[in-house]
Amino acid sequence: MKKAKVAELKNGLSRYLAHVKRGGTVLVFERDRPVARIVPLTSERSSDGRLADLERRGIIRRGKGDFRKWLREHRPIRVSGVLKALLEERRSGW
Repeated sequence: MKKAKVAELKNGLSRYLAHVKRGGTVLVFERDRPVARIVPLTSERSSDGRLADLERRGIIRRGKGDFRKWLREHRPIRVSGVLKALLEERRSGW
């Protein structure tokens, strides 16, 4: 949670709003007393909004193709013996 005095908030509003869009909160102070809390809207935290933010920041790059079509055209990968043993071990609980 970030803290900001009213003057700081007015001068750096874009920066504080970007922080809130990423899921953070801002506690606003007036004369050293907390007067407000800025929190993200729950409806704005959709997965598409998060992905768009990550893409804008250069953290991810979304694919442009049709993934379902690719899955229909390509055979599933074969699981090796070691991987089969690991998956079986996980299923059995050991």
